[in-house]
Amino acid sequence: MKRNVAILFLATIFVIGFTGFVIAVDPSGGTVVEGTSSTATPDSADTTPAEAGNVTELTITGFSTTQTWQGYFGNVSGAIQLADSSSNVLYNWTLTDPQGEVYASTNSSITWTDVQCFNFSASGTYADESGNGGGTNLHGTNLTILESMFNIESDDVDGVDETFSLIGAGTHDLFYVANQEFSEGECQSTRVFGDSGQGESNEFEEVLLYEPSSASVIFAALLEESSVLGFDGRDHDFQMLVLEDGHGTDTATTEYFFFVELE
Repeated sequence: MKRNVAILFLATIFVIGFTGFVIAVDPSGGTVVEGTSSTATPDSADTTPAEAGNVTELTITGFSTTQTWQGYFGNVSGAIQLADSSSNVLYNWTLTDPQGEVYASTNSSITWTDVQCFNFSASGTYADESGNGGGTNLHGTNLTILESMFNIESDDVDGVDETFSLIGAGTHDLFYVANQEFSEGECQSTRVFGDSGQGESNEFEEVLLYEPSSASVIFAALLEESSVLGFDGRDHDFQMLVLEDGHGTDTATTEYFFFVELE
């Protein structure tokens, strides 16, 4: 079974200014402290008597743990700082209620200024799209390719398009990735469940992104400005889902790299 993992991030953003030009502020790798992992406990089996000669109608309700998604949740702390390339800090500002994003990808090397919205209908030809950061991918990995990578059938109820089904005004807040702006509702998104169940507007928003030069799919959780009650009734800065193949006999794990961008 796949795991829910509680995570505490400690992260910093490096900002370097020079006269005459500005360097984009890239997300920084997050220091991850893994908490307790758990999964749903199977229900006990009910019984019903069988009597020779009878036919009996049964209505059975049950659940099965997803074989497609891993969940992460937790809190973020850190600072905005002014430092040089050797991490010598000239000044920093501690963040008690950080804004920004937590990113997860199977790729450790991402060109952040080229990040785009993931496009379910991209061509899959992988034509060069560098320099199109902040837009929507046109030629990279599409829905069919992504689901095939994780052995997801097109009609699976817990597939990618069934999960990241929201797009358009009111579905996710405006956010920035390495100084590239993504407008409200521009990307495919989802809302992870809070304490009241089904995701509520403006709470625990997660966006599906893509970086074309490395063909990286990126899961982006938008941080809550102040802690919000999550699925377990506790305060969390973020909750997110990432893809993981647990179908059939596949019991191997998938390694994700975490990055954070604080504002």
